[in-house]
Amino acid sequence: MSNADERNHGGNIGDGTGSALVGVINAGSSSLKFTFYEGVRPILSGQVDGIGVRPSARATGADGVALDPPDLGHAPAAAPAEALPVLIEWAKRKLGDRRLEALGHRVVHGGLRYSQPQRVTPALLAELESLIPLAPLHEPHNIAPIRTALALRPDLPQVACFDTAFHRSMPEVAQAFALPRSLYDEGIRRYGFHGLSYEYIASILPERAPEIAEGRVVVAHLGNGCSLCGLQARKSVASTMGFTALDGVPMGTRCGDLDPGVVLHLIQQKGMAAADVADLLYRRSGMLGLSGLSSDFRDLLASESPHARFAVDVFCYRVAGHIGALAAALGGLDGIIFTAGVGENAAPVRAAICRACRWLGLELDEAANRLHGPRISTAGSRVAAYVIPTDENLIIARHAHALLGSAGEASPKASSPKG
Repeated sequence: MSNADERNHGGNIGDGTGSALVGVINAGSSSLKFTFYEGVRPILSGQVDGIGVRPSARATGADGVALDPPDLGHAPAAAPAEALPVLIEWAKRKLGDRRLEALGHRVVHGGLRYSQPQRVTPALLAELESLIPLAPLHEPHNIAPIRTALALRPDLPQVACFDTAFHRSMPEVAQAFALPRSLYDEGIRRYGFHGLSYEYIASILPERAPEIAEGRVVVAHLGNGCSLCGLQARKSVASTMGFTALDGVPMGTRCGDLDPGVVLHLIQQKGMAAADVADLLYRRSGMLGLSGLSSDFRDLLASESPHARFAVDVFCYRVAGHIGALAAALGGLDGIIFTAGVGENAAPVRAAICRACRWLGLELDEAANRLHGPRISTAGSRVAAYVIPTDENLIIARHAHALLGSAGEASPKASSPKG
């Protein structure tokens, strides 16, 4: 297909001579979030949820006013990537003559090789496919929309931004498992995840919490997936997640910390196949497993079930314990930041965690916490606590602008592995 033909192809978005845009696609296992940016200003955003079960869509314009969302049709998408063509056609109509300069994508795992965003190439996609076993719930769904967009617009630059990249600054002692060195050299080490969220928080700390911005800060990204990161001078020093996104604190359906002997017991004594163990640990554990009710904290906090209460108690206990461990890794603590869906909205969860951290010098302002901050610690608290909403999509848009603006059409270059 010629370039002229491609510009008239139905899959294009806003191919006129208007201002250039960057689109961001953040795909999960059953959702597709999107934002189109003019510079750093979002002008069109929304998401498709419930894909594969009961899909629904919502969207807003630049002023935050709700728009008619994409029509998912009578044969809705069974996977997030399948919703992309419908989204692209809908966005084309909404964006008019604005020109789409690039698409940026969240990719959970970048492995050892990538500590910076990368221009998408066939070679990069092949490498990312090899990382699927390390992030089986995420990586396939991150990659599929890239391939779909490539088929629709082979001329459109795409940028992959990695959740692991932010943590490449962790020292070797924070990355290592106590396994033979040969396995470490092969890449079996702690990577950390949610890096795009942490990068955003680190970028706005000087504005939102200047008194702790360059100090020792624990950021708690608490959502359906959860992790914590220790920042020193806004760089990652340690993370609760490790080789995969299973490690650390309990999550919606993932187990978090687990004695490896439990896995051996399930296989050797209970005769479970590896696939069944993976399903148990990724999809049937965490809040869902503990409560027997739901993986959603809104359901758990509203329930009178003692199992629901127990699940929340376990979660808060584990998060507080990891904050203490990260404070040790940092050599002290100046502040805690709560972010993501649970961290930003669940005041009772934040309160329980902060009370458990009183020994660190954190004094909770109960009234401010009920109002969701932004500062939820008292004026005299030695350790400050804040609620700061995250924005992974904005970080991806910034990276796409920076990479394409500085590199132009140059061939992408992988960053060197870092110890």
